[in-house]
Amino acid sequence: MIPRRNRVVPRRWLMAALALPMLVGQHSWAAEGTGTARQKAAVEQKAVFAGGCFWGVDAVFKHVKGVDQVISGYSGGQATTAQYELVSTGSTGQAESVEVTYNPDQVSYQDLLAVFFNVAHDPTELNRQGPDTGSQYRSAIFYMDPSQQHAAQRYIDKLDGDKAFPQPIVTQVVPFKAFYPAEEYHQNFLEQHPDNPYIVFNDLPKLDNLKVKYPQLYQSQPTVKP
Repeated sequence: MIPRRNRVVPRRWLMAALALPMLVGQHSWAAEGTGTARQKAAVEQKAVFAGGCFWGVDAVFKHVKGVDQVISGYSGGQATTAQYELVSTGSTGQAESVEVTYNPDQVSYQDLLAVFFNVAHDPTELNRQGPDTGSQYRSAIFYMDPSQQHAAQRYIDKLDGDKAFPQPIVTQVVPFKAFYPAEEYHQNFLEQHPDNPYIVFNDLPKLDNLKVKYPQLYQSQPTVKP
């Protein structure tokens, strides 16, 4: 049973009380070798974003049209440290991240940037998001190629130039090296635990915000990998 929590209690404190199986090892997310999967691979692209607790960022992107898959995980560190308990110490270089697989014929990278900056998180908070503090909760874009790098930097420059936020954006734009899927119990967390107090206070409002700000991108049913 999940206890009631104060609004400012960090998520890592709540995790200790969750009645969830702490699975050991990483889940393999290799695409099935079906004709459909191979056909999708020809058009799909990937983007990796870090914006605080991956539960909410994951859920937001799952409600974006044209997104085929979202995986919660870690990026920025080594494979040997891609474990929740280690990442939570803030000493591994890892950031809680999401890997977004999307169809560029249906949604653009520019659209994903708009959702990331204006819905999924607050890009002006340095090494934190809301009640969660530490470098593992930093804001970052792990770009796959120069086009993603330039698009991200231009978008940041425009937001700062327009003074879209009261404080400067602190989002890191850094080259992608590797992405490590998080433990199974972190995947699709909002969909499985919509009544979790952390989700109710911090993340469900993001979905409402997405629907209001970007109705043309919003889909009511999330994209969830079976």
